[in-house]
Amino acid sequence: MKQRTEDAWPLEDDWEGDMFDPMTYSTNFLEKLLDASGPSGFEQRPAAVWRQEAETFAAAVRTDVAGNTFAEVNPEGSPCVMLAGHIDEIGLQVTHIDDEGFLYFSGIGGWDPQVVVGQRVRILTIRGDLVGVVGKMAIHLQKPDQRKKVSELADLWVDIGASSRQEVEDTGLRVGDPMVIDSSMISLKGDRISSRAIDDRAGAYVVLEALRAIAAASTTSRAVAVATVQEEIGGGSGGGARTSSFALRPDVALVVDVTFSTDVPDISKKELGDHKLGGGPVLSRGSAVHPVVFDRLTEAAESEGILYTIQAAPRATRTDADSIYMNRSGVPTGLVSIPNRYMHSPNEVVSISDLTNAANLLAAFVLGLGKDTDFTPL
Repeated sequence: MKQRTEDAWPLEDDWEGDMFDPMTYSTNFLEKLLDASGPSGFEQRPAAVWRQEAETFAAAVRTDVAGNTFAEVNPEGSPCVMLAGHIDEIGLQVTHIDDEGFLYFSGIGGWDPQVVVGQRVRILTIRGDLVGVVGKMAIHLQKPDQRKKVSELADLWVDIGASSRQEVEDTGLRVGDPMVIDSSMISLKGDRISSRAIDDRAGAYVVLEALRAIAAASTTSRAVAVATVQEEIGGGSGGGARTSSFALRPDVALVVDVTFSTDVPDISKKELGDHKLGGGPVLSRGSAVHPVVFDRLTEAAESEGILYTIQAAPRATRTDADSIYMNRSGVPTGLVSIPNRYMHSPNEVVSISDLTNAANLLAAFVLGLGKDTDFTPL
C-alpha cells in the first residue's frame, strides 16, 4: 500500500460528478484533520487543514497572530455566534540531547506517562519529520523495586537511531522541537474511530461541520467557527479561546469539546454521569454555562430528535468555555461535549454519530436565533 503523506489527500476538485459524496468527503476531512501533527503551541498543520476546508464554503476565513483560525458565514448578520473547538493536541517536546544521541523530553499537556512507554513518536523539525521510539530500561534489567515503580516522563528517552549528539544535530533536530505519538486514525467496528488527537480535533471538526450546515440554510445570525489554540496548556492564560473571543465580541458562544465516556469498566457514574458512545452529545450545566443557552440547546435537541445527556459542572468545565464566559462584560456560553473513551492516550475512541449529532445540534441552535434573541436570565 502506498504510504499517505499529510499533503496527499483529495481536494474537493478531485471529485467528479456523481462520485462526490459530501458525507464521505467530510469523513475524509476528519481523518486528515486528526492525522495532522499539531500539539499546543505548534498547531499550524491542523489549522491549515481546517482552513483549507473552511475556504470551500465560508464567506471569510482568517488566522490571527495567536494562531486561532476563524471561518464565518453571513458576516453582516446578528446576533454574532461563536462556535469554538480547540485544534491543538497533547504532545511532547525535546528538552535535551545527550552526547550519545538520546533525546530527553517533557510533556505538552497532561500525560499519563505509562501510555508513552514504548511508543513511536513523530518529531517535527525544521527540515521535516523524524521518527523515533520511546526507550526505557528493559524489565529484565530492573530490580524488583524498580519494576513496581510507576514510570515518569523523566525516566524515559527517545531514540532516533543516532549514535552521537552531532549526528542528531545534523538532521536539523533542535531542543524545543515538538513530538506527537506516531499513529494515524483507524476505523473500529460500526461507526467508531480511534485517534490520538480526538481531544479536541473532534470539536474543531464539529464546529466547522455545523457552520457548513448553517451556510446551506437561511439565517439572520453571523456565525463564526473558531479553531482555537493552546487549550491543553491554557489553564492559566485562557489560551486562544480568550484572545479570539475578546476580539470577536460574540453575543453568544457554543464550545465543543470531549468528555469522559462512562460506558467502560471501573468508571464511577455517580461522579461523572452516564454518557455512552452513540448516546448523543453531552450538555453541561454549571457556573460556566449560561442557563438560557442551556435551555435553548435542550429545546433544539428535542425539536430535532437528537439524543443527549446532561453533565454537571459545578465549578469549572476545564474547557474553552471557562475562558469565554467571563470575557469582556460576559458572554452567554454553552458547552456541548462528545463522549470519548481513553482520553489523553494514543487511542482515544468516539462515535461518528455523536459528532454528526453535535454538529446538527449546533446548527439548529443557531438557526433558531433571531436578531432580538435575549439571553438575559430571568
